[in-house]
Amino acid sequence: MTAPALPDRQRDADRTRAEILEVATREFADRGYNGARVDEIAARTRTTKRMIYYYFGGKEQLYIAVLERAYAQIREAEQSIDVDHLDPVTAIRRLAEITFDHHEAHPDFIRLVSTENIHRAEHLARAPGLVTLNTPAIRLIQDLLRRGRSAGLFRADIDAVDLHMMISGYCFFRVANQHTFGTIFGRDLMDPANREHYRTMLGDMIVGYLTEAPGRDSPTPLATGTEK
Repeated sequence: MTAPALPDRQRDADRTRAEILEVATREFADRGYNGARVDEIAARTRTTKRMIYYYFGGKEQLYIAVLERAYAQIREAEQSIDVDHLDPVTAIRRLAEITFDHHEAHPDFIRLVSTENIHRAEHLARAPGLVTLNTPAIRLIQDLLRRGRSAGLFRADIDAVDLHMMISGYCFFRVANQHTFGTIFGRDLMDPANREHYRTMLGDMIVGYLTEAPGRDSPTPLATGTEK
């Protein structure tokens, strides 16, 4: 059965909201929360400041909507992996590669997260839906860890949140610190000639961590309640 077509007015509203979010993402990414101007966003879209407030409520609500959109995009990319048809090792490597690709392709996401950390996540704290939005990422890793352990492939002492941090930390650092790292060490982390090297290195690091025997000094896994 064909879904009913949206009325023209609804389609126009959806397009307008999408356009505002696209422009607002670049404005907040380039100028930060305090430096961003709603007037500038309105000037670069086919709308007005009054209409932006009508759709989103205010500058803070618009910024939160931008964050929600940015996080939703990476969560959607992660969920696109057909893990049911991949063995656990291949699936976890693919997840790392997806994160690597997404962070590289969305530098505005890196800037937005950096901005929110400057503000000590005060806006994230006012948007509990963002926490819920990120829950599937941990559930996906938990499922892959369980499968890997059942197959005798993965260590038993790996926490899903820790693994998520490892993957995200590597991918985030490469984009966020490319300029300072390049100035200090004379190495361009975004050089296309080295891209596959860094992408493979990430997968090797994650798979190696999951499959190696824990050392004598391995830390005790955190009791976070995320592993069930």
